[in-house]
Amino acid sequence: MRLFIAINLSEGMKAALIDAQNEMYDGGVRGGFTTEENMHLTLAFIGEVPDAEPVLEALAAVSFTPFSLCLEGLGCFGDLWWAGMGASPPLEALARRIRRALAESGIPFDRKRFSPHVTLIRRARGDMPGVTVGGAAMNVDAFSLMRSDRGRNGMIYTELGRFTAKQG
Repeated sequence: MRLFIAINLSEGMKAALIDAQNEMYDGGVRGGFTTEENMHLTLAFIGEVPDAEPVLEALAAVSFTPFSLCLEGLGCFGDLWWAGMGASPPLEALARRIRRALAESGIPFDRKRFSPHVTLIRRARGDMPGVTVGGAAMNVDAFSLMRSDRGRNGMIYTELGRFTAKQG
């Protein structure tokens, strides 16, 4: 099974991202728009594993306190367009803790530098119109282990485990 660790977004943050996507579409942008139910912030990508149990055990040891996130800016990696997050030391710390727990448990994961973003469009075509996404915010009190399966109409993400913040 193909796994990744993510923060699932609040309805308010998803609504702001959908508004931005609609503005892009109205501005002539085409491509594979991320569906609302698939919008998330990836903390670590694991990839194919035969069993999720070791990952669940490693993640159970990760502790963090709740924090807030704010959308800030748009960007692209080639033809993949994304919305970014404002600077957040607690988010950076959570990503480090998760990656350390995976490494200490011998679980392979993608070690690319953490770049907090939410994918909006894959294979984007057109010019990025003057769209903004800043301002939408959410509180983060959990992260999830997610399974990714290819479905008839795109990717299907299923939560396998949810890990909540420890109030400190």
